[in-house]
Amino acid sequence: MTQAQSRVPQVGDPDFFPAPPSNLPYDDGEPLETPRHRFAMNVLIESLYHHWQDRDDYFVGGNMFLYYSADQVKNKDFRGPDFFAVLGVERQRDRKYWAIWEEGGKYPDVIIELMSESTASIDLREKKQLYERTFKTTDYFVYDPYNPQSLQGWHLGADQQYEAIPPNDQGWLWSPSLELWLGIWAGKIYHESAHWLRFYDASDNLVLLSKEAAQQEAERAKQQAAQAQEQATQAQEQATQAQQEAEQAKQRAEQERQRAEQECQRAEQECQRAEQECQRAERLASQLRALGIPPE
Repeated sequence: MTQAQSRVPQVGDPDFFPAPPSNLPYDDGEPLETPRHRFAMNVLIESLYHHWQDRDDYFVGGNMFLYYSADQVKNKDFRGPDFFAVLGVERQRDRKYWAIWEEGGKYPDVIIELMSESTASIDLREKKQLYERTFKTTDYFVYDPYNPQSLQGWHLGADQQYEAIPPNDQGWLWSPSLELWLGIWAGKIYHESAHWLRFYDASDNLVLLSKEAAQQEAERAKQQAAQAQEQATQAQEQATQAQQEAEQAKQRAEQERQRAEQECQRAEQECQRAEQECQRAERLASQLRALGIPPE
């Protein structure tokens, strides 16, 4: 906001645009500071869309024109936050820009500016003042993708002034509007290793990109397949062991049967020998009686 704009017309003011012009520009052809800045913006947008994929009551944009007053359009003093989120609006509506008068007077609830050495002063002063006093944006964050220590954030207090958001033990900042943490994650994204600004949920879990979620799901499926294979192998081993134990039991039963049969045969042989002895004794007794000798 320039010094000449002492007051910015708001929705409902007499001099506010009754309808948007048909030729509002939506692309100035200027890229973000560096590829890393562009990647950082995409990471925030994509991860939030993935996290809220079942919701239809929000809009997330980045580096697109945001129109908020008639004078601002005439002066071509456009704002294009690197990341902004608006809650309580229709997500599916096709938008090339965000015009406050087309959105029921809705300003962004959350804005994140990705700073650089050339924009830090503006992001920390002019834009911060605009977002606080005019936009009344609830949560405002700044971060330089090349400086992991640069994350700062403010929450609009009851007095309608920004209050610094205190970091937690991990250095993360809580966004009450999004109900998410903003923290630094070191890793490789788009083939570039850096300290990326990422969202974390209330349970401290990293909010994943679609590709990360797919990879995680594939890894989970792979682990489940490995576990299933291991269980199948264990079951096969148990079945083999049970079969071996059954075979051994069968062999022991056969051995016991054979021993029992042998014992039976020995008993029968003993019985035959006893019977033979009895017959010999009877013959001897008969011979002794024939000789007149008592068999006793």
